[in-house]
Amino acid sequence: MIGHFPLALGCLGLLFGSSSVLAAEMADPAMHEHHESTRQLTLSMVDYVTPDVNLVRDDGKAVSLRSELDDGRPVIMNFIFTTCTSICPLSSQTFAQFARSLGADRDKVHLVSISVDPEQDTPERLREYARKFAAGPEWQHYTGTLAASVAAQRAFDVYRGDKMSHTPVTLIRAAPGDHWRRVEGFATPDDLLSEYRTLLTAK
Repeated sequence: MIGHFPLALGCLGLLFGSSSVLAAEMADPAMHEHHESTRQLTLSMVDYVTPDVNLVRDDGKAVSLRSELDDGRPVIMNFIFTTCTSICPLSSQTFAQFARSLGADRDKVHLVSISVDPEQDTPERLREYARKFAAGPEWQHYTGTLAASVAAQRAFDVYRGDKMSHTPVTLIRAAPGDHWRRVEGFATPDDLLSEYRTLLTAK
């Protein structure tokens, strides 16, 4: 890993403005404490090798993960599951706001969300989940076999053995063959936009 350093975040409640998240925190104080403890980002540059696996896109089409990630567009990727009530809604809301912040340039990027619970997350469930966050054509969700999902998680060092143990990680790459920017922690849309622009400028 290259360039490991922390970046302070502000209050998550204000940054995301999500009433559902605030309600969940009121119902579960431990969830709020978890958010309080994850207000720092850890950033690094990492060279990952995309595994040769097939996934199923939310439109029901079987696709090669390598082909999906190497279509020429910058990639912003995370790992989610549709029944998650804490990390995933926050991460997906961030993706939605990040996409909106790009304006007309949103079609130039590829947002990728891969399910860590493929046995439950059918393409239909992923489409329903995507609609909740107004995902456009630049943002696609993927499922597949459990083996394929685990292979993808392991390749990008996000596998934690159980879906309930997964942590917030966002991966950004400017172009095929480049190193990935690994963002660990609850990134804001502005955080992702800054890292995205920095990587593009460095090209």
